[in-house]
Amino acid sequence: MFAQIPERKMHWVRWVLTIGWLIAIASLFYDPWTSALTEPNHPWSPLRLPNTCVLVQGQCLSEQPYPLGTTLFWGAIVPAAIFILLVFGHELWRRICPLSFLSQIPRALGWQRQFKRENKKTGKIRYELAKVNADSWLGKNYPYLQFGWLFAGLCGRILFFNADRLILASWLLFTIAAAISVGYLYGGKSWCQYFCPMAPVQSIYSEPGGLLSSKAHTSDRLITQSMCRTVLPDGKEQSACVACQNPCIDIDAERNYWDSLNKPETSFLRYGYVGLVVGYFGYYYLYAGNWNYYFSGAWLRQTDQLASLFSPGLYLFGQSINIPKLVAVPLVLGVCTAISYKMGQWIEKRAKSYSRKQQPQLELATIRHRIFTLCTFGIFNFFFIFGGRPLVQLMPWSVQYLYDLGLVSLSTLWLYKTWRRHSDLYARENLASRFRKQLEKLQLNVSQFLDGRVINDLNIHEVYVLAKVLPGFTREKRHQAYKGVVRDALEEGYVNYSSSLEVLQQMRQELGITDDEHRIVLEELGIEDPELLSPNRQRSLENQIRLSGYRKSLERLMLLQSKQPDRATLVQLSPEDTAEVRSLRREYSITAQDEEWILSGFSVNENSAKKAEFLLTQLPDLIACYRALNQPMLQKHQAVLTLLRENISHKKELIVRSVLETLVILQNEPPAPILAQSLQQASPSILIEILQEEGVGDRLSAEIRQVLTQPGEIPVFCSLEFSSSEILDRLATLLQEQNPMIQAASLYIIAQLDPERGAASSHYQHSNSSSPLVQETAKKLLSSPNSSLSEFPLLEKLVYLYNSNFFHRMQSQTLIALAERATVKNYAQGETITEAGDTCRELLLLIEGDAKIHYQTGGLAQTEQVRPGQTLDELEVLAHSNSENTIVADSKTTRILAISIDTFDDLLDQDPDFARRVLELESKHLQRFVRSVQSL
Repeated sequence: MFAQIPERKMHWVRWVLTIGWLIAIASLFYDPWTSALTEPNHPWSPLRLPNTCVLVQGQCLSEQPYPLGTTLFWGAIVPAAIFILLVFGHELWRRICPLSFLSQIPRALGWQRQFKRENKKTGKIRYELAKVNADSWLGKNYPYLQFGWLFAGLCGRILFFNADRLILASWLLFTIAAAISVGYLYGGKSWCQYFCPMAPVQSIYSEPGGLLSSKAHTSDRLITQSMCRTVLPDGKEQSACVACQNPCIDIDAERNYWDSLNKPETSFLRYGYVGLVVGYFGYYYLYAGNWNYYFSGAWLRQTDQLASLFSPGLYLFGQSINIPKLVAVPLVLGVCTAISYKMGQWIEKRAKSYSRKQQPQLELATIRHRIFTLCTFGIFNFFFIFGGRPLVQLMPWSVQYLYDLGLVSLSTLWLYKTWRRHSDLYARENLASRFRKQLEKLQLNVSQFLDGRVINDLNIHEVYVLAKVLPGFTREKRHQAYKGVVRDALEEGYVNYSSSLEVLQQMRQELGITDDEHRIVLEELGIEDPELLSPNRQRSLENQIRLSGYRKSLERLMLLQSKQPDRATLVQLSPEDTAEVRSLRREYSITAQDEEWILSGFSVNENSAKKAEFLLTQLPDLIACYRALNQPMLQKHQAVLTLLRENISHKKELIVRSVLETLVILQNEPPAPILAQSLQQASPSILIEILQEEGVGDRLSAEIRQVLTQPGEIPVFCSLEFSSSEILDRLATLLQEQNPMIQAASLYIIAQLDPERGAASSHYQHSNSSSPLVQETAKKLLSSPNSSLSEFPLLEKLVYLYNSNFFHRMQSQTLIALAERATVKNYAQGETITEAGDTCRELLLLIEGDAKIHYQTGGLAQTEQVRPGQTLDELEVLAHSNSENTIVADSKTTRILAISIDTFDDLLDQDPDFARRVLELESKHLQRFVRSVQSL
């Protein structure tokens, strides 16, 4: 809502509010006018002192006319802030807060602390803006620091500056000075994020969102909520984010909420705040012995506040308790905070225990969220029973009634909105929004399905339904759209390589995308953009926004000079422009690595060349791994090794194809011949195969094509010099793959070569892997390290399925599903496996031994020998017909893998890719059969 208001307007609003706030502070030092409104004999002022006795510890409080500065602060400004946070959200408060505005003075003046950084290789010196380190004490404990300051502030109100105008003014000026100092010491909104005592209050009332706040995760705007922004000379707004905190409430409050939901400091702040507020307002009763002391507002005009510091601080049952007020105040507020925190934990524990029995499907995070929601709803209404009440009571009863009704109604609407939120819904909305953007990029004609609406109007369910019914949304475009979503999620740090499979599960189910397709997407993205999956690259939405802001600022500076933004132009800038670039670097806290990455992005060719260079550095390791799996000592495990070698070959092929695409882009530019020569020397065999494919080599320049096809200087051979330790090291890298088939196969081979190392790897995988296949393999290896493949039922079936002609290179998810429901049958020599005329109920795959098929052709008896890896009756299974052949075991031991026809049909229905592959294979079988008949 307020996020869309132009920054220039909000800038003027901040100026007006800040000036008004400073005038109010100045009035605390000198105000000879407003005290007249509180004279007891004033003819019309509702603020005139009443002629009634306000009892404090059994004695009437002596009152004198007073200036209205403190009344304005505590009776109007503070309640207004709480109201704004719950109703309009932090996105309004953070954009109008005077203290936040004043903390940015050092940034506006360019006076901020910087660290000197020297590049040891080049000797260049650059200065980086100081930021709070997330691993520092402050970075880890700032919630407790802020709550502690809030606690001290509330104690200070009761003890020192509720009514003492000079002390209140000094406290406010000290806070302003602290905010400006922090603005000098640290970049960004570090005051708001790490120091401000109001920050915990903002989180409690405005997260996961205010009643009327916008949703950043579904917005199409690049600048969301209260994100730091600046206005360019042409009037356009640009992000000024320096990623001072991750995640950031200013960018996406709800994301920040779900990220911190299960942290211990969050429960402390939420539960402790309830007790702190109850203790604060309750103390007025415990001190005076009645509520009239608070509701009359006498505490706002008790100018001799300091004189009571060592007087009795408690008055109960008509008796004063001789504990000094200086001690009683923090004691009462501290005890209330501790009790509330413990009660909150106890209630949460009981609620979770009840949910496990009565509603086991309810997530524990949702339970905590709903308890937090009830706490916020309750304490908001409790606060407004007291907050601003001395002024509200001066209004007519009808106005008071409407005031209370409005507060309860608005907070109830907030409760209804917030109660229904949960992290899974947020994630689905987030992904659906990303998917909408990908659909828009595909430029599909969707108007006929939307009745005048646009894609952005669709909810999270409708957008997936639309994708399913769109005629033009083919399998390739679905893959392209999902790939775009994964790329965006990785770039923003929303997911990483490991978490993406789980986080995107719901979306894959909606789109009918398998886990294997997801792994393929990750492989493709890792090839297209190697940095995307690098664990060393800092990935977060905040960091992406920071770099984007710097990039746009740099582009604008270059365009003003009518120059192409690249590294060479940056070096040739004038001293004035160079100073401006240095200023931008400081403002956005740009490191040398950041700038290198941004500059490489300006030149498509340069960026592509760097990616190709990185990919070529990976090829030697893949080739070495492939050669390690071809060593003679592994000869007896060929069936398992085939699975691993195929995986490595697939990666090599992806890399080679990606480098070839880069060479097509570069053509005859200087880096191209060097890259082509490196590729030819690294992987000549697979390179020749790909170049022979139609259309691949034709897109390359003649010079590059010649370099790629000339004989390599390094002979291609398979080294026989790998030691067992080197092979084991190569296999250990394969354990990091996401494919459970690769993990299980690697684990098995490691155990065969080195039982001790296999046991260590098995123990780790058994404890950390979520795959039943890997867990079963690891468990068996832990109990019996030297077991043969036949003692691993699931792994053995998978290996033979993968090695068969019919199921070769099927998706691992489909193969695992087949293996789980398949059975192994043993036959002796001469025993009939199936007889002509039998009802075909199973697909039979020969996995060990030999078999003969006896059939009739043209009245003649024919015999066909079948070898391991061949299927025996696939046509009958597909046709649901009776067997036309008799199949007999033809070796001492013949083992058959049997897959029931129901299992086969189920997977055909569930996996379109499996159905397509089966049809392709059977089409080839039929073509061969027709050709054989024609030859007769």
